Amino acid sequence: MGLTAESTGHGAVDQGLVIQRTSPEEKVIALAGNPNVGKSTVFNELTGLNQHTGNWPGKTVTNAQGRHQHGKNSYVFVDLPGTYSLMAHSAEEEVARDFICFGGADAAVVVCDATCLERNLNLVLQTAEITPNVVVCANLMDEAKKKKVQIDLKKLSQNLGLPVVGAAARSGKGLKELVGVVEQVSHREIHPAPRPIRYTAPIEAAIAQLSPVLDQVDLKDLSSRWVALKLLEGEPVLCATLAGHLQVDIGPDSAIGTAVTGAWRQLQEQGIDRDKFLDNTVSCIVLAAEEICGDCITTTKRSGGYDRKLDKILTGKWTGIPIMLALLAAVFWLTITGANYPSQMLADGLFWVQDRLTDLFMWLHAPAWLHGALILGVYRVLAWVVSVMLPPMAIFFPLFTLLEDFGYLPRVAFNLDHQFKKACACGKQALTMCMGFGCNAAGIVGCRIIDSPRERLIATITNNFVPCNGRFPPTDKGKL
Repeated sequence: MGLTAESTGHGAVDQGLVIQRTSPEEKVIALAGNPNVGKSTVFNELTGLNQHTGNWPGKTVTNAQGRHQHGKNSYVFVDLPGTYSLMAHSAEEEVARDFICFGGADAAVVVCDATCLERNLNLVLQTAEITPNVVVCANLMDEAKKKKVQIDLKKLSQNLGLPVVGAAARSGKGLKELVGVVEQVSHREIHPAPRPIRYTAPIEAAIAQLSPVLDQVDLKDLSSRWVALKLLEGEPVLCATLAGHLQVDIGPDSAIGTAVTGAWRQLQEQGIDRDKFLDNTVSCIVLAAEEICGDCITTTKRSGGYDRKLDKILTGKWTGIPIMLALLAAVFWLTITGANYPSQMLADGLFWVQDRLTDLFMWLHAPAWLHGALILGVYRVLAWVVSVMLPPMAIFFPLFTLLEDFGYLPRVAFNLDHQFKKACACGKQALTMCMGFGCNAAGIVGCRIIDSPRERLIATITNNFVPCNGRFPPTDKGKL
């Protein structure tokens, strides 16, 4: 199975990944979840080395898919980008939403963080609006236990109307049970009945007004309630994709377009514009998540207090910027000063080898042009690049990765967002500029984390002008 022109081209409805099944019986499982909930850990544990990675066609968003064998049945798991919502505001959210809607998955697994389940249920509820074949994986149950958070999984399952499985993916606990439930759902041995989200009366009336028109259309397993809601939202890209997928006209002169216009007329008569419509929709989802968690989660210790106290310090008005400058200065100092020692050792070793190679060529009476091309050209340049660039990169990127793992880099972007907005950019650009220190290529590649195409272009151009670190080979033996 691979990403080929046939499997991932313009023939795909959502211009996304098309799965090549080894047999018609093989089931496709979408793996969704918020960032940093252990979704990729679940994916890696289930698929092992049977993985393929690439980019979604036309996107700078990475995809990964892998196979898992459970008994006689085979499954293709597609690791979707981490997203907080399916109301797409970024390329990652758009990819995740479109694959769940149009990717032909037989079931969807939504991985949640058991330590803050209420926030994660927003994605669960939105996914269940699209398809009922959803399995909830409450991951990090071991962390929840440490934080004194107790979850009644059976009660949670009843409240959601969806199967819920507890897991601790890092230790492999609960994954066999998870695959067992996925097998039952994907083979339709279990028929989940997700709890519908109840919106405000005007929105429910607008949805009901569209229902008779949508009932006359083959929605291809999509929920008519969800389609009506998205048509009312009017997001241009999704509406165009829906029209292509359903092969119907939703223009203003069509029956569907006329029904949408009529529904919006009623909403506006009740003082609801598009912004208020979206606000009310999100509010209802959040309230539904709170209600579902109300009687199935208990804690004997206040959860999240440490993080909130840390946020007050790391993103505070008077402390955020000084701490950020001190930490980044320390990272750069360690990178520049600390790299001098391994650079010197590498240079000594590599140029010692150059001298020995020169002696060998002289002993062989090799022509001067061959010695110049191979030793003074290829080898010397390679030795120079390795001795100068490898040590700082080997120091900087692990340190930067640690800051990311500790959750500090998003706080850096938050601290600087206001200042960067004044330059028509965004705070994430600060991270790409840090990555581009000494090597513009890393900074330019890192620009993919910026959602807005306009701001991503600004960041890419800016990173082209970030000066290098000015380091030179740590030797003056006349070899360079």
